[in-house]
Amino acid sequence: MNKESVAWMSLLFAGLLEIIWATTMKLSEGFTVLTPTLWTIALLIVSFGLLAKAFRVLPAGTGYAVFTGIGAVGTVIVGAFLFDEALSGWKLLLVTTLIIGIIGLKQVTGGEEV
Repeated sequence: MNKESVAWMSLLFAGLLEIIWATTMKLSEGFTVLTPTLWTIALLIVSFGLLAKAFRVLPAGTGYAVFTGIGAVGTVIVGAFLFDEALSGWKLLLVTTLIIGIIGLKQVTGGEEV
């Protein structure tokens, strides 16, 4: 696997961990419940470590946009299914737009000098 592929995989896992740490942060009830608070901190550290690894190869703007996009899309989905948060037509349209943007950034990023 080349450096760029490893960077994209690191970014993907960093974004997926962002979904989990955002969920555990919600479960921590403002950092007042110990176990979810500890999970949030641990997952944050790992997630940002993977993001930093991806930044060694990928442009920071692209990497951060994809990272936050994955986290945002995933957290909206988790919120709808685990916390009964509203999932309106507008929200679905906007989440779809985010997904298109993430895919687009992946497609146009390659071989750029950092």
